[in-house]
This record gives sequence, C-alpha cells and structure tokens, in this order.
Amino acid sequence: MATENRINFWRRNAKVPGSIQPVYGAQHPPLDPRLRRTFPKDTPKPKFNNLKSKKASSFHEFARSTNDAWDIDDEEDEDFLGAPTPPSSLPSGLHSSSTHHQQQQQNEAGEPEGQMSDRLAPPRAEGHDLQEVQEEETEGELVNGRVVKSSSEAHLNTSSVRSSLQKQQSLPVRPIIPLVARISDQNASGAPPMTVREKSRLDKFKQLLASPNTDLEELRKHSWSGIPREVRPITWRLLSGYLPANMERRELVLKRKRDEYFGFIEQYYHSRTDEHYKDTYRQIHIDIPRTNPLIPLFQQPAVQEVFERILFIWAIRHPASGYVQGINDLVTPFFVVFLSEFVQEDVENFEVAALPLDTQRNIEADSFWCMSKLLDGIQDNYTFAQPGIQNKVKALEELVSRIDEDIHGHFKKYEVEYLQFAFRWMNNLLMRELPLRCTIRLWDTYQAEAEGFSHFHLYVCAAFLIEWRKEILSMIDFQGLLMLLQNLPTIHWGNEEVGLLLAEAYRLKYMFADAPNHYKR
Repeated sequence: MATENRINFWRRNAKVPGSIQPVYGAQHPPLDPRLRRTFPKDTPKPKFNNLKSKKASSFHEFARSTNDAWDIDDEEDEDFLGAPTPPSSLPSGLHSSSTHHQQQQQNEAGEPEGQMSDRLAPPRAEGHDLQEVQEEETEGELVNGRVVKSSSEAHLNTSSVRSSLQKQQSLPVRPIIPLVARISDQNASGAPPMTVREKSRLDKFKQLLASPNTDLEELRKHSWSGIPREVRPITWRLLSGYLPANMERRELVLKRKRDEYFGFIEQYYHSRTDEHYKDTYRQIHIDIPRTNPLIPLFQQPAVQEVFERILFIWAIRHPASGYVQGINDLVTPFFVVFLSEFVQEDVENFEVAALPLDTQRNIEADSFWCMSKLLDGIQDNYTFAQPGIQNKVKALEELVSRIDEDIHGHFKKYEVEYLQFAFRWMNNLLMRELPLRCTIRLWDTYQAEAEGFSHFHLYVCAAFLIEWRKEILSMIDFQGLLMLLQNLPTIHWGNEEVGLLLAEAYRLKYMFADAPNHYKR
C-alpha cells in the first residue's frame, strides 16, 4: 500500500521534485574509523551478521554485557589541566597556543602524519590490475593471470596477488569519492567542466545577486536544488539573514558586524581562564581537535584557534545554553564555504595561515555570525535538558510509525529506542552521518527552506532512515541494529545521493506536514 501511495503521489503532483528509488543492498566501503568502538587488540570485533554467535537480544542484555567506551580519557583531562594557559590569540597577532594544539593533536591522532595520509589515500579502482596484466610483456611464465620472468618472482607475485584480491573483495564495486577529497562540488581542481545547464544556473544566480535589491524568495527557489560553488558564499550570507538584500548596504553591514565580533574578542576572550568560564573553555579546547579529524584543514593550529574563539564568544553571549558538544560541528560548513571564496585549489589541504590576516579575520567573523543565525532558530536544542531535541526525536518516531510500520515494529521488537540513534542526528544535524561535502549541499536546501534547520530536518532524518530499510530489517538483534544505525556507510555519497534524499524528504513533508504536532501524550 505504501508503494502504491508513493506512485500515485508523483502522478498527481507534477511540480514536486522527481521521485527517488533508494539504492538498497549496495556495497559500501569500510566504515569511518571515527565512528567505530575501539576494542583491545586481543579481543575479536563482534560479527553482527553471524547468527550463530551469542548476541544481546535486548537493550538490558546489551547493557549488562558491555562496558562504557565513550567517556573522555582521564589522561586527556590531566594533560589539559596541567598545561599552561595560552595567551590571548587575536588574528592581528596570531600568537597563541599553537604548540599546545600540536601536542594535543599528536596525542589524539595517535599516528604519524605520513601514515594517516596513506590510510586516507583513495582505493584503486577495480579492474586496474587487469589492465596492467593485459599490457604486460608476453615473455615469461604466466602466474595467476600475471606474466613473471622467474620462479622466485612467481612465488612472490602469487602471495601478492592473493593479498591484492583479498583487499579488493573488501572494496565497493562502484568507484568511490576519496574520504577527505573534493569538499567542493564543481569547478574545483580535478572537477569536470560545467555542463550547459550548470552554466545557465550560475548565470541566473549572478543575475539575481547583481540586482540592486536581491529577490530573496527567487534566490531561495533556485538555491533549493543546490548553489554553484562560485556564488555559494554570498548566497549563504544572504539566505542566513547576515547580509541585507540591498546591495548598497552590504559593505557597510559587513564592516560593522566584523568590527563588532572582534570587539567581543577584545572584551570577553581573556576571561576564558576565569573560574566561571574555564570549564566551558576546557570543553571547547578538548572538542576542537575532534572536529573532522580526518580532514587536514581542521588540524591546523590557526584553524583550531579560530574555532575556539568563535565557540567561546558564542557560549558566553548565550548563557541560557552555553557551549554544548556538537555545536563545534556547526561551524565547519560556514568556515569551509567562506574560505573557498579565496582558495582555488583543494580547500581541505589549504594552509589557512598563508592568507592575509584581514582575510582570515573576515572568514572568522562571517562564520561566527552565520552560525549564530542558524543557532537562533534551534537554540532549544541546546538549553537545559535539550527539550528541542527530545521533541524532535519523538516527532521522528511518530513520523516513522506512519511512514513505515515494518521499521517501527522492528525497533519495538528489539527494544531499540529512537533516542539511542536519532539524538545525534538532531544534535549534529546529520553531520556525523554524512561527509562534509554532502553537509554543504544539504545546507544549500536547508537555507532555502523557511524553517530548514528546525522543521525540514525532521523529514530529512525520516527519509535518511528509510533509505536503509533493507539493512535495518536484516538485523535481528539489538546490538547489530544499534551499531548499524550509528555507522551507516555514506562515505561514498555525493550530490546525487543528497539530491535524492532531499526529494524524498520533500515528498514526506508534503504528505505528513502535521507530524510535529501530531504526537500527543
């Protein structure tokens, strides 16, 4: 019945974005190592699909049979408390705790930079070895489909081919986007040239932005399906409400707001060592190195200092919520987008300290104000007891029970609570579930929606859950379900997958618009 309703919906609604066909059962690359629980070397990792092994069938059995592996290391706290307090680090001087940052980065990373770059290198596409075999010289002995010239070389190649095949079996069939590469979606280095349609869309954006008074409604309409990279920074400033629609006022507003932000820095940042604020600053200082740890850009001391200032100033200016873990993630899309305005090469590897100080200051101030505009609409997510998140998770549960009774009943059967996986989806706006490039594309649409971050996000979460329907229903124990929901394999996702997700979310919103107010208890 649900399938028939979906088909009839698209037949009746020609103006709604096209229907989607979720790709179930697709093979995916290994899970992001950030999201895995760590196990001692001598302890085998649980095999979630091995039905013969003994598993926890309920939350209570799971809780009794596992230890807490999520607490902050005590050594990390001791290092922080024992470290000297860094001096004030304004961009005009940029003389701050870079040494402490580097030490903490090395401690938490736990591996040399060279090894990390090797681990993050994109896998070779399947079929490449076959091409090499076909191009080999014909002389010599053929071993496992490869020409070798001696028996010793044949022996070595036999083991190497076997190892190569084992590695290839763990890789996805489809070519994947590298783990940290291509934050930019088009017209960046290595990207294909624009199509005629993309150039036409870019021209339309430039025409709207060049008018004396930008039509924000028309701008939102065009932004819903994605914003071209070249005009994304100015478009985000306008859609977030940071810049006025009137072109003549923009420069004046930018100067005033940037000066105001650095006035806050001069006035408040020195108080981070005060007794009243030291716990807030300490938590920010711990969380910053964990922000996108696999992207080199965010491990630079200069960038981490920018994030510390932004988050600390926001926290003390919003005492009702203060700083809450997860807010640190919300800075990154704005920072990357505004940085891309000045960077032609790959943003993820760019050395921010090479930019002029005025440019660094402008990027920092704009990131602060746009993040503040976003949080103004969802601040109840971060006040005491986080009631906004609690309500959104309940609304998601109600929505899923109406959309897909099988998934909802499956969770009930194995005692999986929505709060156990959806809390992070609401707290971090799916940023821990999606690559950063996908988050940026997602936020194009969120900013085009009237209540994108506070309301439309609910339907995106529902569509995201239904996307993994086959995998969810195949898991028949509590532990397997929870680990799947916390480690969904989206590392290969790009703009196409996000576009399909948003189209499905729009369909759900159109059909179940009363879901947030429908939940009654």
